[in-house]
Amino acid sequence: MASSSQVGAAPVSRQRLEILADPETLAKRAADWLLDVATSEAGIFSVALSGGSTPRALYELLAGPPYRDAFPWARSHFFWGDERFVPHDDPQSNFRMTREALLSHVPIPAENIHPVPTQGFSPEAAAAAYQRELMTFYGAEKLDPKRPLFGVTLLGLGADGHTASLFPGAAALAERRRWVAAVTDAKGLARITLTYPAIESSRRVAFLVAGKEKNAIFARLRRGDGALPAAHVNPVGDLWQFVDAAAAQALG
Repeated sequence: MASSSQVGAAPVSRQRLEILADPETLAKRAADWLLDVATSEAGIFSVALSGGSTPRALYELLAGPPYRDAFPWARSHFFWGDERFVPHDDPQSNFRMTREALLSHVPIPAENIHPVPTQGFSPEAAAAAYQRELMTFYGAEKLDPKRPLFGVTLLGLGADGHTASLFPGAAALAERRRWVAAVTDAKGLARITLTYPAIESSRRVAFLVAGKEKNAIFARLRRGDGALPAAHVNPVGDLWQFVDAAAAQALG
């Protein structure tokens, strides 16, 4: 099932909704889609990764056949949309999850992996360091809409409508200059997150949403509820939503 109806608080160039039967089918569709995008683009392919169980299923698929042998690892660069401010070997680390599910199983050059620094810095200094790394990779200190930072940005949807670590009421929601910000979640844990300018500098932004516990918040996102941080993601490229049937059941 597909739709091109408008989503979010502001119009974007093109939006696509795909409703898949279950989380496994969603992960397979997302893996096929990401492989197709990666192999169709020439030159460096950059991806901002998301944490969570739904992306993990995608990453585990990419780590095995046929994706492992077909994906252009040598010219792909991986970044993170957000990270908890914990050591990289901490069970809460998005980097650790991605390394265990994907990166340790594929032939990607070490220099193509760009984790958020979380040791030896304050959260604010870590955010500034990650912004410098992104700027170095991009080759400029100002984002050009005609030359997106990322080929793909993967996002999740929290029960409160947050995406990456852009939480309702956070000062980072109003940030339009910095690419990376330090924030604190509802449990008081420091996090590092890409801000809207960096998230939106992508040829394709894809939300991966699964589970019946997400059906009410996803319906609000589809209605363009401006109270949800996720509803304000307005990329320079295409916006995709890969959703399983349970998460979409409140759409009517």
